[in-house]
Amino acid sequence: MSRTAARTKARAAARLAAVQALYQHEMEGTAIPVLLHEFHQHRLGATIEDVEYAEADVTFFDDLVKGVTARSGEIDTLVEAKLSAGWTLERLDKPMKAILRAGTYELLARADVPVGAAISSYVDVAHAFYQKREAGFVNGLLDAIGKQVRA
Repeated sequence: MSRTAARTKARAAARLAAVQALYQHEMEGTAIPVLLHEFHQHRLGATIEDVEYAEADVTFFDDLVKGVTARSGEIDTLVEAKLSAGWTLERLDKPMKAILRAGTYELLARADVPVGAAISSYVDVAHAFYQKREAGFVNGLLDAIGKQVRA
C-alpha cells in the first residue's frame, strides 16, 4: 500500500473512532482525557469481539475529538443554521450529531483537508450507521457548511 493510501486509511479510521468517541462522550459524559486514553489503549487498532479495527492516525483522532469539544458552541450554531425550518440539533439522534459535529469541525479547522475529501469521508462514516437517505443528509448539510466556511 502506498504512503498516501495508508494515510487515507488511517485518517478514515480516525474519523470513525472520533465519531464513536464523541457519541460516547455525549451518552456517558466521559471526560475527554479519559476518553482519549481509553481509545488509545483499547480501541484504535485493536481487535474487539473478533473485529479488527484499522490503525488510526492518533494525532488526527485527538485533534478531531478535542477540537469538536472545544468549539462545540460554534459548531452547533453552524449545523443548526443549515437544518430545515422547525428542526433543531436536539431532534437529531446522537450518532448523527457526532457525525455532523466532527465533519463541521474538520471543515472549519482542518484547511489541510480538501472540502470534498472531508465530506466524502463523513458520508462513508454515515454509511457505517445509517442507510442511504441519512448519508445523503450528511452530504447535503456538510456541503452547505463547507461552502460557508471555506468561501
